[in-house]
Amino acid sequence: MNESKKITVLFTGYAPVHFVCFKRIYDRLVKIPQVEVFVSGGLRTKTENEKVYNAKKMYEPFGISGEKILFLKDIQNRKFDLLFSASSTILVPLMNFTTRVQLFHGVSFRNRAVKAGNLAYNVLFLIGHHMQKLFNETGLLLENDPRAVPIGFSKTDPLLNGELDRKILLEQYGFTGNRPVMLFAPTGEVHNSLETMGKEVILRLAETGKYDLLIKPHDHPKNETIDWFEELTPLEGDHVRLAREHDVIPLLYLADLLITDASSVANEYTLLNRPIVFLDVPELIKVTKEKLALIDNESWGRRGGLLVERPEEVVGVVAKSLAEPEGLAEIRTRIAQDLFYNHGCATEAAMNWFTERYLNKQEKTPTNY
Repeated sequence: MNESKKITVLFTGYAPVHFVCFKRIYDRLVKIPQVEVFVSGGLRTKTENEKVYNAKKMYEPFGISGEKILFLKDIQNRKFDLLFSASSTILVPLMNFTTRVQLFHGVSFRNRAVKAGNLAYNVLFLIGHHMQKLFNETGLLLENDPRAVPIGFSKTDPLLNGELDRKILLEQYGFTGNRPVMLFAPTGEVHNSLETMGKEVILRLAETGKYDLLIKPHDHPKNETIDWFEELTPLEGDHVRLAREHDVIPLLYLADLLITDASSVANEYTLLNRPIVFLDVPELIKVTKEKLALIDNESWGRRGGLLVERPEEVVGVVAKSLAEPEGLAEIRTRIAQDLFYNHGCATEAAMNWFTERYLNKQEKTPTNY
């Protein structure tokens, strides 16, 4: 390789969770002398006439230096070797890239990632066998399609690779570890459980005096009329905390039990094989079915946990789930095996792909997948 010619990589996204899905790969890429990594897009707001992206506001909290943060208007005619993104939308013209990699930003029983829009990317870092099967069954990808690469989900690696320390996480939130820790992490879709029963669920659990509760509102909810941090701050106390960080993975690692609804975090949590409680969201599921035929509540769906249909049930269901943590353990193991490739080492799989196609090809131009 010509040492003066760097491999240029661009990441784009419009929500912090998108970059979280890339960050472990980013941390590896920026350490390679031959590689130069830039980011663009940014926190998205919608005005009456357009979508506005604030790149600095999104990326500076991740510690990315200003010269690596590019405004969209400045890169419309700039070429890069490689694009990574975890959102379906490609924010820069396709001809600006030889290779465009879709990372995805989760996998839930709504299966919203399996859609034709993602075929604008010519490499798909598939999260697991189940996703691959759905792409094949819908005809979006053929069997053995070279665009499909079985990578897994690098965001989840810290759940299994030993880099997280539960004692440090407990201290971070002021918990002693003497009470079970629960994480409430709803999806961002309209009619999610935080909108329909969330405050009552939180109050009922807090009133038991038995638990430490972390609440993680979605970082880009569809309903933007409610500021959930402002709404929930009055509920905070010694044993109720709002989680304001963007990465849910340390919170999942800390939690003894997860409370969620239709969020992809439920599937990520199966990698730890701990109890899950699902708050029922019938209106969300109904609307999703009307919009998307791929919703799958039959194969895995919510089978990895117990279901709460009304807020008055939550205290009893949580107690039962904690008392019988092995009750659905076998199902959760099967879910994790089907939904995720390369448990705990997906980042390594991604870097192996990059190394083989870029670093090991010396003077060869990367293949156009």
